[in-house]
Amino acid sequence: MAELAKRLPENVEGSFFVDSTCIDCDTCRQIAPATFGETGEFSFVQLQPRSADERRAAYRALVACPTGSIGAGDKTGVAAAVRDFPLALEPGLFYCGFNSRKSFGGNSYFLRHPEGNWLIDAPRFVEHLARRLEEEGGIRYIFLTHRDDVADASLYAARFGAQRIIHRLELAAQPDAERVMEGFEPIELAPGFLAIPTPGHTRGHSVLLAGERLLFSGDHIWWSRHRGRLNASRDVCWYSWREQVRSVRRLESYSFEWVLPGHGQRVHFPREEMARQVARLAEAVAA
Repeated sequence: MAELAKRLPENVEGSFFVDSTCIDCDTCRQIAPATFGETGEFSFVQLQPRSADERRAAYRALVACPTGSIGAGDKTGVAAAVRDFPLALEPGLFYCGFNSRKSFGGNSYFLRHPEGNWLIDAPRFVEHLARRLEEEGGIRYIFLTHRDDVADASLYAARFGAQRIIHRLELAAQPDAERVMEGFEPIELAPGFLAIPTPGHTRGHSVLLAGERLLFSGDHIWWSRHRGRLNASRDVCWYSWREQVRSVRRLESYSFEWVLPGHGQRVHFPREEMARQVARLAEAVAA
């Protein structure tokens, strides 16, 4: 947990604060946007929680923070916030929380499915979360979008006997992965689960389309709160921006309602509006 001696001066007075170990990963701002703001270099408490819901969200942010950079003078809400994870986004779909510093605070998701549950990218290994996922039926598949966000995937795979799935060009991050994707054509991993190679951010980056509704987009695309639209960024494109642009255009061929990224804000739209947003993004990055 954060140290009061390292408390950033930008924090407003009150119980919650951010200290100087913050890596500006955006986790807290996604979970508790009313409480946490940004400077461009780190997060800080812009407004102390004003309601029970805002207070609960701030405690969730404290728990999820990958660097333990959030503190609270009153810790009575921490245990309840721990129990909130995995956090339901809709029936059967969960945000895992417990973001990992190994993936620079990347988000991971748990998807319940009658033919076997999925973990998409990995959080840090926490016994509470492992037990909760066990109660939900365990994990059959761990889909890893790319090398940056594997975090503690190997520990979850060992705990549940799960099959890790990753593209060969990202295999250095999980060299003993159980299933390795090849090439750049879409691959049906299981009925209703389509892996779509989307090179750009990294050479072997891939997204997962589940049930033609949920796009687990890794670091390929995300929702920008500031721009009010889907976004992709040349600044965090480690392999090829040209390929990234092509990969964004590839998504215009698919239909979905959710974008669930590793970094950046998740977003849910009706299918027609999501298609419009993807087309808008494709036009923007091409320009």
